[in-house]
Amino acid sequence: MPSLSEQSGSLLSARAVLTGYQPLKEEIVRRQKTLPKRLLQIATFALASPDEVAFGTVSSIAKHVGVPPSAIIRFAQHFGFDGFVEMQRLFRDRMRERSSEYEERLQSLNHGVDPDDEAGKTLEGFFAAGRRSMENAFQSVDHEKFSSAASILADGKTIYLLARRRSFPIVSYMAYSFAKLGLRCELASSPMGTDGDLLRFAGPDDAALAVSFSPYASETVAQARVLRERGVPLVSLTDSPFSPIAAISNVWFEVVEADYGGFRPLSASMVLALALCVAVAERKQWN
Repeated sequence: MPSLSEQSGSLLSARAVLTGYQPLKEEIVRRQKTLPKRLLQIATFALASPDEVAFGTVSSIAKHVGVPPSAIIRFAQHFGFDGFVEMQRLFRDRMRERSSEYEERLQSLNHGVDPDDEAGKTLEGFFAAGRRSMENAFQSVDHEKFSSAASILADGKTIYLLARRRSFPIVSYMAYSFAKLGLRCELASSPMGTDGDLLRFAGPDDAALAVSFSPYASETVAQARVLRERGVPLVSLTDSPFSPIAAISNVWFEVVEADYGGFRPLSASMVLALALCVAVAERKQWN
C-alpha cells in the first residue's frame, strides 16, 4: 500500500498534468480498469456527455448518473482536483474553445432562412449537427490509427462486418462499397438468424469491423468477443473509450455524432467508414 507521501505525490503529479480536458480524458481512460464501480459510472457519463458536466451541478449530474452527489466530488478528487468546480473548469474551457466558431457557423447557416419556415429550420438544424460531427471527427481521428486500421482490414482474406440497429446502415454501406471495390466481405446480420454459422468460418487470417454506439447492441458485442477469442483482428467504430468493443479491439475510433432534437445523423461515421473502404482497397492494390 502506498504511503501518504506517495499518494500526495501522485495527486500533485496528476494536478500538474491535468491542465486541460484532453489530458483529463486520457487519464480517465488510462485508469478505467482500476476505477471503483461508481467512479466508473461517472467517468462514462463525463466522457459521453461533457457538455452536461460543463453546465451541470453536482446534484444534476449525480441524478443523471444515478449516484450520490458525494460520489461526484470524490470523482474530482480522485483525479487530483480540490473539488468539482475546479474539475468543471476544464469542461467549460473545452466549450469556450469551440463555442465562438460554432456560433459563427450557425449564424452563417441560418442567414436568409425564413423564420416562419419550420421545415427549413429542421433542415438547417440537421445540416448544422452533421457539420459539427464532421469537424469533431476531423480533429479527433488520428492519421496513424486510421492507417493501422486500413492495414488490418486489408490483410484479412475476408472482412466480417458487425452491427445492429442504428449502426447497421454503416456496415451495410461498407458491404456495398467493398463489393464495388472487388473486396471479399461478409455482412454478419442475417434476418434468417444464420450469423453464428457464418462467423464459424472466420479465423486469424481474416479481419473484422464492428460498429456500436450507446446503448451498445449486445449481439454486436458478443460477436466481436467470439471473433477476438478466435484470433481475428478487430477494428471498431464506437462513441466512448468505455465502449465494450473498444476494450477488445486492435484499433478503435471514437466518433460522437452531434444531435438535433435528439436525433443523431451518422454523417461523420459514414464518411469515416467510406474512407476506410477506399484506404483498404488502395492497400490491397499495393500488395
